Amino acid sequence: MAYTLEGRLLEVCDCHTLCPCWVGDDPDNGTCKGMLAWHIDKGSIDGVDVTGLTFAALAHIPGNILQGNWKILAYVDERASKAQEEAILAVWTGKKGGPVADLAQLVGEVVGVERVPMTFQVEEGKGRLRVGSAVSAEMEPFKGPDGQPTSLHNSVFSTIPGSPAYVGKASSYKADAPALGIKLDLHGHNSVQGSFRFVC
Repeated sequence: MAYTLEGRLLEVCDCHTLCPCWVGDDPDNGTCKGMLAWHIDKGSIDGVDVTGLTFAALAHIPGNILQGNWKILAYVDERASKAQEEAILAVWTGKKGGPVADLAQLVGEVVGVERVPMTFQVEEGKGRLRVGSAVSAEMEPFKGPDGQPTSLHNSVFSTIPGSPAYVGKASSYKADAPALGIKLDLHGHNSVQGSFRFVC
């Protein structure tokens, strides 16, 4: 196997709730400016242990998410060794195939790769994400009448294919990335949480 990766996703964007991209509709603003972060709780890539590391991408999506041509700035956990960084980038650029490659094919341009400190926390359903000085977000899922998180299953688009997505709201989402033309300070916009298991 090229990789086996298990972990959690935190995602936030400038769409209102709920994000239309997951059901294949156009983003609320015509374009989407979103941050996606995958924390690897347990995993290896071609024998390289990547447990405990986070990979994130800040994306400018020019239209319908399924049409691709995303422009992204990639962020690698600063704690990664050179071998770990190369392995993670190989997976998330699609070079290792599998479910992550299906997502990577939507990217038209990678404007840069940065090594930064990251904070990735989920406590009692509340998520907290920090990606260097570029992005910060606080989020929590919606809950149903039974108190369980509201989930989205079998959607036409997913950043965690095969797994349910827990939809919610970000009380705060700040992003500053001149390379992408992104500068945001938003409150009450879309967020998504979930778990993943990617095997190839």
